[in-house]
Amino acid sequence: MRIRPLLAVVGTAVALTLPAITPAAAAGAVLTTAGGDVAVGDVLNASLASGTNATLYSSATGTSGVTCASSEFAATVTDNPEAPGTATESLTAHSFGNCSANVVGVLGVTSITVNNLPYTASASSDGTLTVTPASGSTIQTTVVLRTLLGSINCVYQAPSLTGTSDNTDSSITFTAQQFTKSSGSSLCFANGYFTAKYAPVTSGGAAVSVN
Repeated sequence: MRIRPLLAVVGTAVALTLPAITPAAAAGAVLTTAGGDVAVGDVLNASLASGTNATLYSSATGTSGVTCASSEFAATVTDNPEAPGTATESLTAHSFGNCSANVVGVLGVTSITVNNLPYTASASSDGTLTVTPASGSTIQTTVVLRTLLGSINCVYQAPSLTGTSDNTDSSITFTAQQFTKSSGSSLCFANGYFTAKYAPVTSGGAAVSVN
């Protein structure tokens, strides 16, 4: 007579355990929105966080260099595995506008162009974002400055960039990422340290989270 009640207890314990197991088996992808997982082929977009600027300063702690009031990027998702893991994107567009300079001898900024696109952006569950160029290439930015002696091109390069993602505001932040001058006149500073915060990162208008 005690066997059947015992089986009932065991069955209840198993039933209570299964709901706890099921969500773990379907944890979701690394990149998600409120509507679900971000699909391969979806495009992520972001502009500078409200009230912030993108800067390329001549030193990691200084304030001399180039400041841009607008910047935006677009990246296509190429892989979005189950979390925890690393999602990958193809960064196909990255632009800067409304830029100014406070460098001696420089009158203004004509343009900033990001070269050698697309880049690969890898977003990991731990919040790390790494941007790398294609094999044999480099991350490169050309800054065109207006000077008393005419227009000059300052070309800066970096092997990679590292940023951090934050789900609080769906942001990506780059802090003092170092570029080295590969060509340009003496008015081009030897190193450029890139800082910018992009928020919110969206897919189809919905904020993106990294899981």
